[in-house]
Amino acid sequence: MQVPAIPFLTTSVVFFLLFIFSTLYFLAKLYRRCPSNKILVVYGRVGGSRTVMCYHGGGTFVWPLIQGCTYLDLTPRTIHIPLKGALSHQNIRVNVPSTFTVAIGLTPDIMNNAAIRLLDLDHRSIESMATEIIIGQLRLTVASLRIEEINQDRERFLESIKKNIEPELHKIGLTLLNVNITDITDESQYIESIGQKASATAVNQAKVDVAEQEKQGDIGKALAEKDRRISVASFHAEAVKGENDSKAQIALANAILAEKEAVASQKSQVAKQQAEAEIQKARALAQTELLAADQIVPQEVAKKKIEIEAAAEAQKKILVARGEAEAILSLKEAEAQGIQKLLDAKAQGYRRLVEACGNDAQSASTMLLIEKLEEIVKLQAEAISNIKIDKITVWDSGSADSAKGGSSTANFLNQFVKSLPALHDVTALAGLQLPPYLGKIAQEEAPLKTK
Repeated sequence: MQVPAIPFLTTSVVFFLLFIFSTLYFLAKLYRRCPSNKILVVYGRVGGSRTVMCYHGGGTFVWPLIQGCTYLDLTPRTIHIPLKGALSHQNIRVNVPSTFTVAIGLTPDIMNNAAIRLLDLDHRSIESMATEIIIGQLRLTVASLRIEEINQDRERFLESIKKNIEPELHKIGLTLLNVNITDITDESQYIESIGQKASATAVNQAKVDVAEQEKQGDIGKALAEKDRRISVASFHAEAVKGENDSKAQIALANAILAEKEAVASQKSQVAKQQAEAEIQKARALAQTELLAADQIVPQEVAKKKIEIEAAAEAQKKILVARGEAEAILSLKEAEAQGIQKLLDAKAQGYRRLVEACGNDAQSASTMLLIEKLEEIVKLQAEAISNIKIDKITVWDSGSADSAKGGSSTANFLNQFVKSLPALHDVTALAGLQLPPYLGKIAQEEAPLKTK
């Protein structure tokens, strides 16, 4: 049994699909994606003068043999700094316990620094390096400030810390996220003394404020009693005066109200009379308009209708007459154009016929009449066709006419043919002359001679 061979085209397609799948699988293995909480570091031959390429998010192809890759963690790290005995600007040793939160930066320069300096370090090594940098810069910051500035103006203190520490952390690829100062103390209890002084000052000021407020309270109480009595008496007087003024105003208001009521009543009567008159006028006007609407308006409408119908009928007749005139004019113009074209065609034919006859007009007219000769003969035949000849009787007595070369019957037929219009006569009436070989008519009546 012979196994059928696979067609070459099918084999090529299978190998092509395998090649595409292998290529896609190979490229998928080479593609590295970067999570959002990490930095993808590609090292080796990355192009140009750079030694590493850093990616945050997205991904890239990492080619084997010539490139490698790893990840840097972006998780923030909390570093506790129990700073003790740091000299301030006043040479007073202070304790500044604080907590710093750091992480790898996301700007391109900081990511490159982290890839160069922190790539193979573990979390403990990175925290140790950051702690040394923070302690050194924190001591430098404390040395540039006074105790009052450190203790009271915490915002300025924190800004100074960030200004001194953050650039140093950027050099190794870290950035400062947060700074928290817990409690500031000193060995000479200077800060505590400042607090006690502030507390005593506040207590004394509070006592002074209390006494001042008590004094103000007594004075205010006396002034309030005085003002109360004056206000009560004044209010009583104003109340009596107000009552009198109210009574007078009530009387005046009553008088004004009565006057206004009288005026209003008068105006009401006048308005009522005027309204009655207006009502009567309106009724008369309404009746007039109703009469006009019932009688005059229908007549006007009928009149307008008749005028419109008459105008429409006149316009219709005008349009019909105009259309008929235009149709007649168009028909006549078409007939005139047809006649003109027919005459032009006949003239052109006659001109060509004359040219064909050697420009001999007589020969041309002869040719035309020859064409019509059959029709002329037909008409001549029709002229005698209605003559009824029931019978022809020929009595041949054998007279002397036989001696002249014919019988009486032959002479009768000869005379009968002569009684018909001769062909030469017909052509002569038409203005034609037959050719010489057809014979000529003598001046005297004689038999037709042929050559």
